[in-house]
Amino acid sequence: MWERTLQDLIRGLRANKKDEGKFIAQAIAEIRQEVKSKDMELKAGAVLKLTYLDMLGYDMSWASFHVVEVMSSPKIHLKSVGYLAAAQSFHQDTDVLMLTTNLLKKDLASKPEEVAVTLNGLSHIVTPDLARDLCHDLIAMLNHSKPHIRKRAVLAVYKVFVKYPEIIPYGMSRLKEKLDDPDPGVVAATVNVLCELVQRNPKDYLTLAPQMFHLMTTSTNNWMLIKIIKLFGTLTPYEPRLVRKLQPPITDLISTTPAISLLYECVHTCIIGGMLQDASGSSLARTCVTKLAAFLQDPDQNLKYIALLAMVKIVPTHPELVAEYQDMIISSVDDQDISIRMRALDLLSAMVSRNNLQPIVQALLSHLVRPESSTLPSAAQTLLSQYRTAAAAATPPKSASAPSQSPAYRLTLSQRILALGSQDTYDNVIDFEWYLSVLVDLAYVSGANVGPQIRDQLVDIVGRVRGARRYAVQLMVKALTDDSFLLNASEEGSCAEILWAAAWICGEHCGELAEPQKLLNYLLQPGIAALEPETIAVYLQAATKVFGYWAAEQADRWDDDDLPKIKSVVDMMLERCRDFATNPDIEVQERAAEMLNLFTFIRADLNSYRPRADNSFGLGDASLSGFEEPAPAEPNFPKSLFLIRPLSASYELNAVARSAQAAVPIPEGLDLDAWITAPPKEMHDAIEREDEAQEDKKKKKKGSKKGKEKESNGAKSKGKKRADRTTDDVTPVAAETAEERAERERVRQCSCGSPWRKAERLERLRDDPYYLIDDRPSSTMPTVGDVESIPVVRLDDLPPISQGNSRLPRLRNTPSPEPQTFIIDKTGEMPEGAVAVAVADTSIEAQPPPSANPSKDSAQPTAPPSSFPPYEMEDELSHTATPPPIKVTRAKKKGTSSGKKKRTNKVDSTSPLPE
Repeated sequence: MWERTLQDLIRGLRANKKDEGKFIAQAIAEIRQEVKSKDMELKAGAVLKLTYLDMLGYDMSWASFHVVEVMSSPKIHLKSVGYLAAAQSFHQDTDVLMLTTNLLKKDLASKPEEVAVTLNGLSHIVTPDLARDLCHDLIAMLNHSKPHIRKRAVLAVYKVFVKYPEIIPYGMSRLKEKLDDPDPGVVAATVNVLCELVQRNPKDYLTLAPQMFHLMTTSTNNWMLIKIIKLFGTLTPYEPRLVRKLQPPITDLISTTPAISLLYECVHTCIIGGMLQDASGSSLARTCVTKLAAFLQDPDQNLKYIALLAMVKIVPTHPELVAEYQDMIISSVDDQDISIRMRALDLLSAMVSRNNLQPIVQALLSHLVRPESSTLPSAAQTLLSQYRTAAAAATPPKSASAPSQSPAYRLTLSQRILALGSQDTYDNVIDFEWYLSVLVDLAYVSGANVGPQIRDQLVDIVGRVRGARRYAVQLMVKALTDDSFLLNASEEGSCAEILWAAAWICGEHCGELAEPQKLLNYLLQPGIAALEPETIAVYLQAATKVFGYWAAEQADRWDDDDLPKIKSVVDMMLERCRDFATNPDIEVQERAAEMLNLFTFIRADLNSYRPRADNSFGLGDASLSGFEEPAPAEPNFPKSLFLIRPLSASYELNAVARSAQAAVPIPEGLDLDAWITAPPKEMHDAIEREDEAQEDKKKKKKGSKKGKEKESNGAKSKGKKRADRTTDDVTPVAAETAEERAERERVRQCSCGSPWRKAERLERLRDDPYYLIDDRPSSTMPTVGDVESIPVVRLDDLPPISQGNSRLPRLRNTPSPEPQTFIIDKTGEMPEGAVAVAVADTSIEAQPPPSANPSKDSAQPTAPPSSFPPYEMEDELSHTATPPPIKVTRAKKKGTSSGKKKRTNKVDSTSPLPE
């Protein structure tokens, strides 16, 4: 009969690609007949074909016994096939492995070639039972006369140690002897095994340090040195004396070895072994950083990757050394390999400080700028390109498919910028005006879903840093007057959430605007209907606050000629609010309805206001004309102008401490489980009936199981229950009617402590969109006489009325009398009556910015000029001064007489707790 060999099987698979499954099924059927043959050559050929099919994914576990038969063949080439198939298909649960114990013992005592094949196969198929039965035979093989047998035995002993750890104390002494073996291959294999064992329990192998140190200083095998140095990196945390002993030889290896792999392993061992932390490790740390910096310039991407990984671990102990190569690290963010980009971001995040935050953030922000779309060159550009050399040719712009433009990477980069700025509650930020502009830049160029994070940081900074509020209002006005966010509000990654922060900041701090009424047109423009409902609600609230502040200002410096202007603004707001009063969102609808009522009342008051007549009759001052009149009891302006401002200006919103809620003491006698309002008697009776019905069901279920015990148990429980009840509750429970069931369901819908008819009212008003004003009378407009109840509020120290007619709102011009520092409130405000909690003083004096003199401060990198234009208001439309720069306090340097000043920014991170 003609048999198919392995070569024939492979040729048949290639020839039957269209119907491979059918061909393999036919081949397996032939193999099933071949493995039953008495001819060992034919059986081994079938097992070899099964091994090949197993690598293709076809199961051969059904032939495990036939594999053992081939393993027992006396011919070495057939035995090799059997051990190969066993290593490929056997696993820990293979049942025929118990039959191989005596076979393995016999093969380990055979000829050297058979011993070598057995050791190779045993390393793959060893189980705990085999390790227990063969451990002594394998340990005896460590003294074999053949070096290649000893080397294989060392590797097989490691697998035995893993499967049967109880033999480690017995075999470790024999294994240590192999470190002095005359054959270098056996020594290298022993070092490899010990390096793996040390990772499991380092303390048990500290006694190996002298022998390993001797091998490290005498061996020239780079691969063995790598294993030894890695082993010492694991041992040094458990034996500090090794650090001082290892520093000289490792320093020599770092300085002299040409092997890159050995060099990196030495550097990595110095980092994880704590050799760079003591006083004597500064020079070694500089050597390590220098070598790693050379890796960053190497064209091999693998070297760049491992260099960035190692530098991340050096930064915590020697940040000043890594900072010297800051430009090189920043350039790695522009690498084509995305993995190198991510490792560079990790390194920049670890090395950021107060001195280098600005250049790092500016460099990262520049990577988010999208490249211009590629267009065909003009004729002039084509002629100019002919005269350019290849070396001076400009690099082509990045394509839209570059890694830097992928949405996932842009999102990661944007989140990393936000994390760097907000680290430790903005501890690294020196200039908050710069960081606010970074947040606005990020909203323009990020293209990622980081709008909520930008919004939260803008609101948080304005609440914590008082000195940055004026500049923040200026930036937010620019954002509100820019139509790009409104046009792209529905697109993904538009960061339209910045408009929420802009409206909120302008509403809370509208006192920084000289002409707040001009912002009302942008806060109530019809285009905001495309925004999210919560953003629209903030717009309406901000418009109310801005008008209230502006109206109070007009009342304080009242002139009768301003009455038409105020009426026009009120009419505009009423007209715009009507569009939002029918919004489907309930919050927007509610705020718009409240605004309609307020401004309708204000308009009625303005229409009823009559300017005071002039009674001097052309005689000048009334006191000089002889007709001195008493001071009028009524103000000379409409009182409704002060209607809105007290609603929002009574208290200032400050940052809240993290432990504010936890510090509020619990009132004595507070029981959160008690009824706030006692439930009606009907609800109480319905609950009792429901409980009794459930108890009856349990009794019936219990009685059906126990048979005769039902009556006695029922009588006992009934008697006990009646004894516990009052006389009113003794009446038997009647069957529940349909009306009682409906009443009980209605009771269950009522919340604890709510009125009895709440469920009925909610059901009636569930589908009524106007239920908020359903119960109000038809006419809730106060009469003109109600104006008497409005309090008169005087505002002092207001600036003069602006003379400009600019289209955009501008900031108030109030120059500061003295320099001011940025003070950030890190702890926040505690509630009144809170329990005082001990808070550590975390006030940090801001370090001076990088020096401009390179000779004095060459290690600190200077911030590159920003590629983004500064945010400035239109000069011809504004009469205010430029927003003040960073406020600094000046002090003379010690030991100098020239009177040079030193810039310092004090950051007060504490706030007093209430007593």
